[in-house]
This record gives sequence, C-alpha cells and structure tokens, in this order.
Amino acid sequence: MNTFPTQVQSLRARNRRAVMAAIRMKKRIARVDIARETGISAATVTSITADLVKEGLVEETVDPDQPRGGRGRPRVLLQVCPDAFLVAGAKVSTDKITVTLTDFSGEEVYYYVKSMQSSLGRSAEAVADRLRDAIDAAFIGSGRRQNNLASVGVGLPGFVDSKTGLVHWSACFAERNVAFGDVLASRFECPTAIDNDANLVALAEKWFGYGRGMDNFIVLTIEHGIGMGVVLNGKLFRGMGGIGTEFAHTKVVRNGALCRCGQRGCLEAYVADYALVREAAAALGRDLKDPVAPQTELDELYAAAKSGCPVSIGVFDRAAEFFAIGLANLVNLFDPRMIIFSGEQMRYDYLYDDNVLRRMQSLTVVPARKLPEVRVHKWGERIWAKGAAALAMDRLAETAVEGQFLPNGQDMIMSVPEDLSV
Repeated sequence: MNTFPTQVQSLRARNRRAVMAAIRMKKRIARVDIARETGISAATVTSITADLVKEGLVEETVDPDQPRGGRGRPRVLLQVCPDAFLVAGAKVSTDKITVTLTDFSGEEVYYYVKSMQSSLGRSAEAVADRLRDAIDAAFIGSGRRQNNLASVGVGLPGFVDSKTGLVHWSACFAERNVAFGDVLASRFECPTAIDNDANLVALAEKWFGYGRGMDNFIVLTIEHGIGMGVVLNGKLFRGMGGIGTEFAHTKVVRNGALCRCGQRGCLEAYVADYALVREAAAALGRDLKDPVAPQTELDELYAAAKSGCPVSIGVFDRAAEFFAIGLANLVNLFDPRMIIFSGEQMRYDYLYDDNVLRRMQSLTVVPARKLPEVRVHKWGERIWAKGAAALAMDRLAETAVEGQFLPNGQDMIMSVPEDLSV
C-alpha cells in the first residue's frame, strides 16, 4: 500500500500549522523570516502563505517601520486577518462571569461582566445557561451579530480535563465529575472548549503577555485560590490526564488544614485568601462573616498587617513561608526561565516580596545559581477571559488551518482536534 500521498498531506498540514503559529506569535512577519523561524523552505512558505491569504486567514500589509518614499518595493509583511473570525472567551468564577469578544488577531471587541450572588451549589446546566446569557448580553452590547461567533473558550477553577471536557471538581459546581464540556457544547452552534483557568492565564501570557516568544515559563495566579500554568518547550503542559500542574494541591502538612477541594494539608489551605481569613479568625476568636468570599475580611487583615498588628503579620508570614517552599520546589522541578505572578490579588505583596524570593533561593538545590526572572503582571479581571479567548482561537486556528473551518461561514466543518498546543 502506497502511503506517500498521506505522508505528504500530513507534512503539509504540519507546515501550515507551523507557519500560522509563527504569524500569530510575531503579529507581523515577512515570508523570509517565517522560513528562518520555522526551518521550512522559502518556496514552501511562499506556497502555504499564498493559500492562507486566498482562504482569508492571513493578509498582507506594508511594513510600518519602513521609511516612506524610499527606493525599491515596500517590504510586505503577513498578519492574521482580524475579521476572519469572532471568538468569545469567558471566565466562570463563584460570583461572576467575565466575557470578552475578540477578533482573530486577539484584539478585544467588547468586554462584559455578569454578576451573580454565587454559583456555588449550582448545576452544570444552570451555569451553562448563565454563561450563554452573559455571551448573548456581550453581543447585544457590542452591536455584533451572534451568527458571526466562530468559537467559545471557557475557563473555570478546579480540576478540568480540557481534552474530554470533564470537570473532576470545581468550586463552581455542587457535583463532582461533571461533563461540562458536553453541557456547554449543547448551548452553542459553534465549537467550544474548556480548561482550568490558570492554564488559560498561561495561554494569555504566551500570546499577549510576558511569555510571548518564550519557550519555558510558569504562571502563578493568586486569587481566591492559587493556580498554576506551565509552558514547556513552547507548549502548554497539562499532564497525561489533562489535570496536571495542580500546584495549590501539593501537600505541605500531613493531615493538615482542610482545603476547599476536600483534602487536608494542601498548600492552598495555608496560602489562599479563605485560609488566611480562617487562620486570623481562629487567632482572634472571631466568627467568619462570609467564608465563601472573604474579600472584606482579607482587606481588613492586610490593612492590619501593614499597620503593625502582630497577629496579622504572623498570619501573612506563615503563608509566605509555605509559599516560598512551594516556589523552591517549582524551581527544582522545572528550572523555568521566568515565573510570572498574575491576577487580581497582586495588590497583596506578601507572596512575592523580596523576603519570599530570598527564602525561595535558599531552598533551591543550588542556591548560588541564577534564579528565574520573576515578573508581576497586574492584568486585572480581563486576563481570565483573554486566556479563554486564546484557547478558543487556538482550537479555531487548528481547524481553520487544516481547512475544516473557513472564514465568513464558508463550508464549515465543526470538528475539534485532539492536540491544539502549537
């Protein structure tokens, strides 16, 4: 049996994905630079980019940095065609849904937040309905037509298998082992994808932030809990079952404090906001006002620490000690080029100040070596939805580049590849 035609098709598909990824990563890039970045021959790059332009996925533009009025032809660059697709990215949390509508180049078209009293205890169907309502409201606000929606990406906290769409556990649901991917797909007429929210922050950093053009880095999100996304060799690492890199649930104390995941001794049970408020309340003999969303209590605790309250300082110092141990373990395991702290809670510096970094260095296996660069990225709420949009674009780019999903509604085939980490 002659497998040569199949091998040629497979090679061309890989080359098309590599070319498209290079264009997305660089935003604007010349054909000769694509060949150098990817190792693909100049002739093949020319052929592939001609097809991508014809299909409406890529467009030509003049180099904006080239002096005008000079001799010779203007330098032509390639960029993703912004109008090829419109995608929606959404972050589901325990008290709100954040939505961004984004064009195919990654530029935000509209941003919307739908507040909820709490999603705790809700069914997957109820959460999916509220998510659909939030995306509908975003389209109304943007003035765009909903039939232009080409893909939806959703991030939520917990143990999420992105490949199967199974949520093993999340604070957003009353049940465990929820087939949320299937529930979500039933609410939309376009491809959908879900992932752990920290993974999506790593995707946002990879495409739009400090991780752009970087092959090895770690993102740590500091919110109601602690999340982690890992990019290794340019790809998002999820583990064999899609639920790896659960840094928050590494064990630091045997039979220790109760974590919201239901187990004991997790790092998050000593570092997250609910853990800090719980410890402070116990030390001061107080009852928690709101154990589900203790933002007010955390603000008060932080202000008291800054004012010199010994109990409050002790609570933060203990959390910092545990966190430094966790950071040293990450350095010892992954040896990343950069660690990025990201999220809404970055106004609290107790987890990333100089004392924590010195403790981290002292606990690494080679304390004298150069440590990874540490960056703090205060994105605010938008990063979560932006990462979900990046997931949607990743999946959409894969299907589109393979010719299964064309711009402007042409011959769409609603299929999603298994591996989208390009």
